[in-house]
Amino acid sequence: MINQHQVMNEDDVRRAMARISHEILERNKGTNDLMMVGIYTRGVTIAERLASNIERFEGVKIPVSSLDISLYRDDLQQRIVPPIKPTTMTTDINEMKVILVDDVLFTGRSIRASMDGLQDFGRPREIQLAVLVDRGHRELPLRADYVGKNIPTSLEEQVRVRLNEIDGVDDVIIVRPSAGEESNG
Repeated sequence: MINQHQVMNEDDVRRAMARISHEILERNKGTNDLMMVGIYTRGVTIAERLASNIERFEGVKIPVSSLDISLYRDDLQQRIVPPIKPTTMTTDINEMKVILVDDVLFTGRSIRASMDGLQDFGRPREIQLAVLVDRGHRELPLRADYVGKNIPTSLEEQVRVRLNEIDGVDDVIIVRPSAGEESNG
């Protein structure tokens, strides 16, 4: 039996994304040389939503790109690699302020892999990190510039971000293994 607990509902997710969008605009003093790069899968959807918010707030459309980090991971031999998704850079990243977007920040290894992946496309002026959830347990010295919610967890728990476009619902849940079961992160 799965033990799960909702920690963010649809309204919480919407408010967190609106706040992150405003924080991005404030820190960057507008939209000049700004672009979003979402990490597959849910990071792409979150990046699109953030860009949509920014367009609604500022009247300026910023480019959104997607990045598949599968081949950049340092645990490639230990994982079952899902089918590779297309990486699309909608604009030249050289000298851009890139907002790297992911759903959950955990160990930091996905973010390290995504920064390696970005280097194949050029040299951004700056890379900033936006995540909907920061759950702690970092293995690498990374931190997010924009966080929707900090959710302390145990290593056995999983944090699942569910988005309407992919999962049919907007929320964040913590899944705890039942007694005797192990979690894979």
